[in-house]
Amino acid sequence: MVPIGSKAPDALVAIRPREWVSLHALFANEPALLLFFPLAFSGTCTRELCTIAENPAVWENAGAKPIAISVDSPYVNVKFAESIGARFPVVSDFNREATIAYDVVRPDLGGLREVSERAVFLIDGNGIIAWNWQGEHPGVLPPFDDIVAAIERLM
Repeated sequence: MVPIGSKAPDALVAIRPREWVSLHALFANEPALLLFFPLAFSGTCTRELCTIAENPAVWENAGAKPIAISVDSPYVNVKFAESIGARFPVVSDFNREATIAYDVVRPDLGGLREVSERAVFLIDGNGIIAWNWQGEHPGVLPPFDDIVAAIERLM
């Protein structure tokens, strides 16, 4: 896991099928909340991202743009984002560039190899990791109150 105080790594991710973009371009010198999750449409991942999607004012008022990242294909992530009503990017790291760069590779999840761990990185406006968290296992939701507090301290 990339430590607090480090420069946030960059990687190419797909925002839609055949539309790749630099991860840094998605937050472009603004605070961002990177939410790595193992698999779209799974129970815990759906609860996590629904929590973000159903409370847009929390994240807009806090001032950090959510960006969700999984190794699912861009086709799957587009459908997943639609299904949960996400108004934030749900991007594909199908080639695992971001997952490897942020050091959040889960070697095996029930026979599925090299998915992303459930992890959160708060990145400040200068591209520095200001706060991070990684779940002890994939069934643990992020500490949303701690995330909001970390964003508030950053602002």
